[in-house]
Amino acid sequence: MSEASTRTAERAMALLAVVCEHGTITLAECARETGLAASTALRLLRALENGGFVRRETDGSFRPGTRIVQIGAQALSHESLVSLCHEAMERIAAVTRESVYLSIPSHDDTALYIAITEGTHSVRHTSWVGRTVPRRGTSVGAVFAGDTPPRGYLVVEHGVESDVSAIAAPLLTGSRVIAALSVVIPDYRLRGDSITRIGTRLAGEAHDLSRSLGGNPPQLEYGLRVNRTATERKS
Repeated sequence: MSEASTRTAERAMALLAVVCEHGTITLAECARETGLAASTALRLLRALENGGFVRRETDGSFRPGTRIVQIGAQALSHESLVSLCHEAMERIAAVTRESVYLSIPSHDDTALYIAITEGTHSVRHTSWVGRTVPRRGTSVGAVFAGDTPPRGYLVVEHGVESDVSAIAAPLLTGSRVIAALSVVIPDYRLRGDSITRIGTRLAGEAHDLSRSLGGNPPQLEYGLRVNRTATERKS
């Protein structure tokens, strides 16, 4: 890489770091904090915008884009929230045999998948980690909107994909929803009491996780905790 290319990359990374640190920042502030001319900063910010790394608002300010959020989410796969939820997700997947996701709110009214434990059915939902889905019309979106009923989980059919349903439950810190656990299921497997069985298990695990996060989840309609088998307690 030539010296000029290296300098350009360094300047772009410095701008990206400034945008991420501030959350929302003007062009003039970007130029001042990086020591760049406004014209240079604007040219590099436009390149970052084209790549989805920053987003320009209607008032001309800049904020982190979806691409940087997705990369950050992938880096978070080994961090605290994912680690905290890992065992619960494994238990849910073992009992239901369905794929279990952990998601967080993202920009533009979307939710971002940051972890998955895949189910064991031959037909199952495979990893969407790093992808965003709209909040509107989806189970995780309803959870983030605070629409979870007293039973502790909600169900949305055909939310993101046709012939697929999702059951979601909130994770709370205090009374604020910070993340959601969801189970993604092909519609043809939703028979009999499977929704209640899976939803109750999901809600119980989410309730326990919320307590460990310092949350104040409401008492569940069907009881506070999930009764785990002796085998599960030993594992």
